[in-house]
Amino acid sequence: MFIRCALWRKKSRVCLKLVILESGAKARTIKKYLGKGWLVDACNGHVQDLPSGKSKGASKAMWSSKSGELPNPPWSWTERAQGVMNKIIAKAEKNNVSDFFIATDPDREGEFIAWRLSHILSSLGTVHRVSFNEITEDAVLTAISEPREIDMSLVNAAIVRRLMDRLVGFRCSKFCRSWRLRSMGRVQTPTLGYIVEREEEREAHTPKEYNSVIVISNGVDCNVRFHESDDPEAWVDDDGKHFPNRTSNTERASQVNDLLNDHRQLTLQDIRASQVKRKPQPPFTTDTMLQNSSSILGWSIGKTSTVASSLYQSGHITYIRTDSTRTNENARLQMRDYVKNKFGEKYLGGGVGESGKKKGNVQDAHEAIRPTNPKISTLDAEGAESDENALYKLIWSRFAASQMSSSVRERRTLKFSCQDIEEEITGTSSWRTHSGWEEVFSWNKKDIQTQPPKIGFNEGAIWAIDKDAILSIDFTKPPRRFSESSIIQMMKKDGIGRPSTYVTTVSKLQDRGYISKEGSSLSPTKNGRLLWTEVAPFYNKNEVYGGGLFSYEFTSRMEDNLDLIENGDANAATKWEQFSTIFRQIHNDALEKRREKPTLRQLQYLESVMIRMDDKQKIQIIGERTLEELTGEEVRNIIDNLGEDTQSNLPPSEKQIAAIIRLLDRLKLDYKEFLANFGANEIGDLTGGRNGSASDAIGKLIEFDRNSPATEKQVNTIISMTDSLSMPIEQAMEAARTESIETITKSDASLLISNLKKTINSSKRKKK
Repeated sequence: MFIRCALWRKKSRVCLKLVILESGAKARTIKKYLGKGWLVDACNGHVQDLPSGKSKGASKAMWSSKSGELPNPPWSWTERAQGVMNKIIAKAEKNNVSDFFIATDPDREGEFIAWRLSHILSSLGTVHRVSFNEITEDAVLTAISEPREIDMSLVNAAIVRRLMDRLVGFRCSKFCRSWRLRSMGRVQTPTLGYIVEREEEREAHTPKEYNSVIVISNGVDCNVRFHESDDPEAWVDDDGKHFPNRTSNTERASQVNDLLNDHRQLTLQDIRASQVKRKPQPPFTTDTMLQNSSSILGWSIGKTSTVASSLYQSGHITYIRTDSTRTNENARLQMRDYVKNKFGEKYLGGGVGESGKKKGNVQDAHEAIRPTNPKISTLDAEGAESDENALYKLIWSRFAASQMSSSVRERRTLKFSCQDIEEEITGTSSWRTHSGWEEVFSWNKKDIQTQPPKIGFNEGAIWAIDKDAILSIDFTKPPRRFSESSIIQMMKKDGIGRPSTYVTTVSKLQDRGYISKEGSSLSPTKNGRLLWTEVAPFYNKNEVYGGGLFSYEFTSRMEDNLDLIENGDANAATKWEQFSTIFRQIHNDALEKRREKPTLRQLQYLESVMIRMDDKQKIQIIGERTLEELTGEEVRNIIDNLGEDTQSNLPPSEKQIAAIIRLLDRLKLDYKEFLANFGANEIGDLTGGRNGSASDAIGKLIEFDRNSPATEKQVNTIISMTDSLSMPIEQAMEAARTESIETITKSDASLLISNLKKTINSSKRKKK
């Protein structure tokens, strides 16, 4: 347990006040605002949570409770948290602290941390909860002067979220291990579903050929319009969308292309004038910030999240986990004043994103992400890192744009004819007449057309063709894979994630080996497909809540319930009881279905065993049925009853074969000579299973590998490390119990390097 302070011994001493933050990165800034009489420290995130690791109850999935009450699990110290709190308490005792101000993040998780801290510190002094959306002097001092009580609605939402995730994570992860998969999660598994289903759509896609002709005249891209929508030959895509500029008639497209190149001119037949206004977008939410930093800066969501956190902790931007587009009125007025002075009155707009109307699947507790000081457009003068400045500029520009006027473009829709061509040729010419909000994005927008074509727009005018027309023969593309930012957009759209979980959910899927990233695209791995297509259906083929536990509908409903609890609109205990009851039903159904149906791995194993059997032996085991017709219980009984003789006929697995080939190549051993030791001519002649000759061969090769000479890299590393320690190489060899560096084995070299590293680190610590 944590250290309890004794009664303050020196009552005559000045009492200091202690502010506890979630992260130490912002401590220096806040200490500067508070001045003398204040201490500032950080708890470094969660201090207590559900039991994990080696703590009591770590393997428990849920805790019982009385009706109408939430479970009260034994909240356990997180890693290193007890030591951190001991130091904080010791500092408080030393400085006669009697007032604790808990300033953890202003969200659900921050409130949970504050709740646990209040339990730890309540016997030591008066505990105050303070929160601020931005780390500015005004915000911090206002929060300190107006402390509040712990918001138990927020805390209860955090508790229920934990209980839900724990129950699903533990029970379902245990279930999926029958397929040798690592885990399942309440939010991560449906997110995986999007990626798998998109990949299946891509694989099912049948490319459809189309032809198009493009011709450029006076810098205007013009398209030949082959078919109208009521034309029987009209070209439509797989979704039934009509494209007038595409045709399946390759011959006709080629003829039109040749005629254009022969005549080399177009006649302007019709001009339609219009004006296009492009409205600015609202300030950033978490998901739009992640998306825009990806498309504009080329950053991963992980990098964006890290840099944004640094900007927030440094006091440059507001809190970064939000679904809201609302902004502080004073901040808007400051930005509008800046825009007016910098660009002029005509650049001011009505403002977007400040209505404050909450839509479905939106967490609206915090305002949008914006600069804390709107008058600072760049951090160059602040000495910020280049990445911080790049993201800050993007955030500042987005907020500035939200208060600016629409950009305006003149647009001309043009219709042309060409001699001997019956098809209509269309094009569009546009040029910007007022930059509006685009002015603050000039750093990202290049080559904006601001003048009409010099030739002008007159009916009957002859426009020369700039260069040869282009006949394009192409095929429809499958739907694009999700990127990190687009999967987050999908999560938000369907309400299965929240700003605090977007980044971690995608990261977990990568860490678990369920998805891989190729460039900016996310694709499912073999295990990811297996989880969604084979395992998740055990839970999803259920009538409850629109399709089951991992359906998008059910997950969204649960997220909405958490929001209701957070806002004080629903009873936490009631919602938890409803969820746990539904889960128990779905989970029991899944267990029953699994008993009825064999797993894919069970079938693969049994198939590998039977592959060397004759028909008579197969009939003795499974009768006249196929493997797919067997129940799960029947397959398990068959496998359990397989004799040693049958198991000895098991061929080596693909994994075993790959391991043997890899090791033989690494050791440069003769295949035939090595396999002869096991009575085999080819690797396929070895027997599989744990006790087969393939397993013995792998064990022997690993032993050979360990005892083979050390690699050149290992030798060079040892020499370098002994030099840094001023240690004779002979002394190192003696420690490794080998004659010389030339004869040391891989295994001994590896152990020696590890020991030398410890010695070097120890030496560094002593010097400090």
